[in-house]
Amino acid sequence: MRLENIHQATEDQRNALLKHSLYEKIQNPRDLQIFMEHHVFAVWDFMSLLKALQIKLTNTELPWFPVGNPEVRYLINEIVLAEETDLNYFGNRQSHFEMYLDAMKKSGSNLNRIEDFIQQIEHGTDIYLVIASSELPINVKKFLSFTFDIVYSNKPHQIAAAFTYGRENLIPAMFSSIIEKIQQNFPEEDLTLFKYYFDRHIELDEDEHGPMALKMVEELCGNDDQKWNEAEEISQQALNQRILLWNGIEDEINKNHVIA
Repeated sequence: MRLENIHQATEDQRNALLKHSLYEKIQNPRDLQIFMEHHVFAVWDFMSLLKALQIKLTNTELPWFPVGNPEVRYLINEIVLAEETDLNYFGNRQSHFEMYLDAMKKSGSNLNRIEDFIQQIEHGTDIYLVIASSELPINVKKFLSFTFDIVYSNKPHQIAAAFTYGRENLIPAMFSSIIEKIQQNFPEEDLTLFKYYFDRHIELDEDEHGPMALKMVEELCGNDDQKWNEAEEISQQALNQRILLWNGIEDEINKNHVIA
């Protein structure tokens, strides 16, 4: 019942995303490249939400001892396993982020911004400093900053809510359809890897990760009214951030159409 309350509270935002005009604007390979060059940052920071949950809900320290609810430990470890070491199109182990980068390369997208960003992260630069000093579009910066505010909130139920409700579920199906249309209109473009990424995303979310994530929110909030209220608020905020990200990507595509 409490999960249903969050579902109802986020209905307007979810409908806004499902009916967003961005989808109609992706009409050619360059439009899709622009989308990927922005969206890749959401693919990347998704893993930080996931890893934050694993750190909070399981024991990643030495020496090991059992932490928290075994059911929740199982849920998060199962999701991590698939997201970090899934089978790619060629049957090799890769994270979904790495699959996305390969799809970008195959499509001719520009990887400079995401590669420079990751390089600074690998060097140990503070994430907020990397975001602030980058030349990323403002909508991407705000999206990333919100994600890491949640990651560092030290509140697993809020992280789980942002993870569960703030990320797309029906949207990948739309992009699979868009990719097919572009492939038909531009047969010389090979978008196989990009389509595989979204198809795999749909398969895991519908069959496994979606139900697991909902169960995790339920377990973490329990009978605590304040936690349920906070989970609902964070879910709405996360979806609003996604809408703003989509708005920014649409603006960039519109600029490209004017130039063209």
